Amino acid sequence: MKLAKAIDKDKDHIAGLAKGLQILNAFNSAYTRLTQSQAARLVGITPAAARRSLLTLCDQGYVATDGKYFWPDHGVLRLTYAYAASTRLPRLLQPALDALSERTRESASVAVLHGHHVLVAARSTAQRSLSVGLGVGSELPLHCSATGRVLLASKMVAEREKMLRQSPLLKMTPHTETDVSRLKKILAECHANGYGISNEEIEMGVRSLAVPLINSEQQVVAALSISSRADRMTGQEMVSKLLPILLKTQAWAQARL
Repeated sequence: MKLAKAIDKDKDHIAGLAKGLQILNAFNSAYTRLTQSQAARLVGITPAAARRSLLTLCDQGYVATDGKYFWPDHGVLRLTYAYAASTRLPRLLQPALDALSERTRESASVAVLHGHHVLVAARSTAQRSLSVGLGVGSELPLHCSATGRVLLASKMVAEREKMLRQSPLLKMTPHTETDVSRLKKILAECHANGYGISNEEIEMGVRSLAVPLINSEQQVVAALSISSRADRMTGQEMVSKLLPILLKTQAWAQARL
């Protein structure tokens, strides 16, 4: 029975589509332009398969090329729009994010857990911009982002520890905590306190504060965060000044989730 189900799943799996999506995901700030060989190496497929996928993406308007290098074209924006326009969470919370950012004069985000990745689902940027360039779809580290910690802390202890073991605990700044024992303690405190904080652990000079968003079925569906430059306030000041405001937005959102 299990073998039959596996065969059926393989029949329903379009390998070419999967390869194309994996190549789109390979583009980032470090790889803004790729040759077919680089795309093949990053995704783990043959150069010939990478070339077919890239040319198909070019034909559909998602990728552009000069004959040697390939890069995302404006058509990719249609995917971002499709998510933002059709998914309830960003449509519901974007006005609240804008109000939160305007009131605090800090940048505000909503992030979701997608597998072992934390992705920004909605964002409102303050005029006092941060050097970290986040937007819808940006990926945040699970272990050292405030949103990642809030989302991890919502899991059962055994599951959160398993996710920690399976995640690359990258040392992004001198302040990034990568020790598993200390991370377990941080997550326990996050669960007990109802909020998480990241103190210059993703980027020097940037602090973030996050709270969970819980729906009517008592499930944590996202995390709401505020980010501020470290020279504007300390971590303790963020908690004392911004947490009450963050909690009001949390209450507004949870009453509608």
